[in-house]
Amino acid sequence: MTTPALLPLSGRRLPPLNLGASAFPHHRATLRLSEKFILLLILSAFITLCFGAFFFLPDSSKHKRFDLGLEDVLIPHVDTSKGGKNLGGFLIHGQGHDEHRHREEEERLRNKIRADHEKALEEAKEKLKKSRDEIQAEIQTEKNKVVQELKKKDSKPLPPVPLPNLIGINSGEPADPDIRERRNKIKEMMKHAWDNYRQYGWGHNELKPIARKGHSTNIFGNSQMGATIVDALDTLYIMGLHDEFREGQEWIDKNLDFSVNSEVSVFEVNIRFIGGLLAAYYLSGQEVFKIKAVQLAGKLLPAFNTPTGIPWAMVNLKSGVGRNWGWASAGSSILAEFGTLHMEFVHLSYLTGDPVYYNKVMHIRKLLQKMDRPNGLYPNYLNPRTGRWGQHHTSVGGLGDSFYEYLLKAWLMSDKTDTEARKMYDDAIEAIEKHLIRKSNGGLTFIGEWKNGHLERKMGHLTCFAGGMFALGADGSRDDKAGHYLQLGAEIAHTCHESYDRTTLKLGPEAFKFDGGVEAVAVRQNEKYYILRPEVIETYWYMWRFTHDPKYRQWGWEAAQAIDKYCRVSGGFSGVKDVYSSSPTYDDVQQSFFLAETLKYLYLLFSNDDLLPLDNWVFNTEAHPLPVLHLANTTLSGNPAYR
Repeated sequence: MTTPALLPLSGRRLPPLNLGASAFPHHRATLRLSEKFILLLILSAFITLCFGAFFFLPDSSKHKRFDLGLEDVLIPHVDTSKGGKNLGGFLIHGQGHDEHRHREEEERLRNKIRADHEKALEEAKEKLKKSRDEIQAEIQTEKNKVVQELKKKDSKPLPPVPLPNLIGINSGEPADPDIRERRNKIKEMMKHAWDNYRQYGWGHNELKPIARKGHSTNIFGNSQMGATIVDALDTLYIMGLHDEFREGQEWIDKNLDFSVNSEVSVFEVNIRFIGGLLAAYYLSGQEVFKIKAVQLAGKLLPAFNTPTGIPWAMVNLKSGVGRNWGWASAGSSILAEFGTLHMEFVHLSYLTGDPVYYNKVMHIRKLLQKMDRPNGLYPNYLNPRTGRWGQHHTSVGGLGDSFYEYLLKAWLMSDKTDTEARKMYDDAIEAIEKHLIRKSNGGLTFIGEWKNGHLERKMGHLTCFAGGMFALGADGSRDDKAGHYLQLGAEIAHTCHESYDRTTLKLGPEAFKFDGGVEAVAVRQNEKYYILRPEVIETYWYMWRFTHDPKYRQWGWEAAQAIDKYCRVSGGFSGVKDVYSSSPTYDDVQQSFFLAETLKYLYLLFSNDDLLPLDNWVFNTEAHPLPVLHLANTTLSGNPAYR
């Protein structure tokens, strides 16, 4: 963030003061209270202080030692023949000599005070000759120096760490000309989104593409942290948009500042900023991204200062004060928020050699393992003060989703050595399949929500990521059920495609029901919107990678065409408020995740598998790729600094 301009020193006006023309020959007698007068008052106070020191110097006759820090009073000596006593190799001089010496020191101090006093008066006269603009410019210069010094202090070099083997960051060109054309179309859409953000919303968190100005939400607090820049970096990089990538890097280097008085979502800042910065670092090797990620992580750590170690949902980046969302069950933290930190925090400990991040997320895991779970399900709410569950609401969509995703991905990211995480994932998925997954009358497999002992037959767009998760976790499943979970992923992908296909715009609603004759269709008006979400396309991509069934590329292309037709405006891309209307209204927000996730997954869908291969990369829940850490165990022993 850029440092806000200094407020004018004379912003608060007082009546004119008549100081007398003779006192200041270069100024009118009716000088208003200004920077010059304030500066004079400060200097006068300093001079008064100096004179006070002068007149109240200690009396040398009453003190045997007057140490001004100019010379040592204790002098090494071994000769006792000149009126002194040798004590432990140091000579304490006789009293007469001592008093003479103190008088000389006092005289020296008086002379120094006089000289400083005269110098201060001369500087005051020179300052008062300057204009207001010159004084403000000097103040701003000094302020900038302080800011730069603080930045240097925060940017201390991190320990060298062996980088994981990075494979497939510049490849993926398809041989099929039709697929290549579609891939290039996605790249053009990314360019359109980025260029308009660059022109109309640069430095703001997001873009209002119709109003053509910056946009932000409460998850970023009241600060402009360039969320779209950070979120889009890795997408720009893998698309080969290197000029745009360098633009973003330059802004981050010069302007991204976390010492702001702003209350942010720990979860959102972690997945978008820390995840985005770490991915940009691994892809490009540019140290600035690693340094910024570590600086920000340090600002999030105070959120963990709770009686249980379960972090608050929000934290003030400046004060470190945390709190939870007012709407969350009885002051609870949210499962999908405190449970979606593991990937990024493990990488932070790996890169810094500091176990604090790893220990924070492992503490959360240990606490969850000890708790009873109703029907084997994890409720969405946990009170950070008491360590007890809030209301018994379980969802694989909003409030729960990425917790399960990160259990699986913790195992994958550890090179499949974190078997504890894999067991927690398998246990959770078995309970979800038993209690939440059902087939509709029309044969559509869906994942409902458990609310106080009752299954709500509704599925959210956010839940559609689970098709890809089931496919990703199929290999390594218990009881040789890999085929079963791959099939389950395909069924979820089909259901979510139906939710798109049954709308007018061929874009999916926020949530859809399976009640009576209504299947995969939104019923309530406030669930009919599409805000450029990625989850359905994410599942298409995972299913394509694991099956190479061409229907997933076709479904993805249908979604891309619908986005380009109905969400594209001259100033970028906007969400729409009703996917069942032939003439929808726009919500006028280009979400940062559209560039981070939706367009990245589409680009990968039309790329070869050698671009970010899944054996080497694991995507965080914001689609930021982090490398698999090929380590002996999850204590990060591969980092010599950590050992």
